[in-house]
Amino acid sequence: MPRILTFFHTALVHGDTFDALRDRIAPGVAMHHNIRTSWLVRARNGIDPDLADEIRREISGARQPAICTCTTIGPLAEAAGAIRIDQPMMRAAAETGGSVLMIYCLESTVQPSRELLETAMLRAGNRATIELLPLTGLWPLFETGETEAFARAIAEAVRDRVSQHPGMGCIVLAQASMAGAAEWLADLPCPVLSSPELALRAGLARL
Repeated sequence: MPRILTFFHTALVHGDTFDALRDRIAPGVAMHHNIRTSWLVRARNGIDPDLADEIRREISGARQPAICTCTTIGPLAEAAGAIRIDQPMMRAAAETGGSVLMIYCLESTVQPSRELLETAMLRAGNRATIELLPLTGLWPLFETGETEAFARAIAEAVRDRVSQHPGMGCIVLAQASMAGAAEWLADLPCPVLSSPELALRAGLARL
């Protein structure tokens, strides 16, 4: 039987991200990308019952394992049987044992991201603090396809925050769309975690 991972994305660019990761990590695995840009548009001001039913129906009916790459709908996708893209990352952040600086660029992701991180830290016995750095003003760069400018701007803001508040245990780039900033922060003295590769490895482990 072929090895296939199913993905649900709310931005087309995420398909390219995971194809590139697959080519590097697991070239023998096939990927089926479901692009649902309307899900995020509809979910940004809250997930109504019709949208919730649609998400549950599509994910629960898909070939497994499935990975949902949208943080906003992550809890609902997980309940329907998908791997939340940020779950392996939050677990890794909690296991560093130190405080966590969580960066986000979309307001609708704050609650699900923080709750997931808090749960992971509780399970890991990590009683350190969680600090938030909102960069919502940068989101239009991603929406207009200026992904490099988006990544560089995130990195610049993170560097500024770390310089003022050193001693972080790790930095979490809460959304998959932010992963490109990690390469511009590789020299920082603490781990900088992004979600795509960790989520892919979690999906591969289920095959």
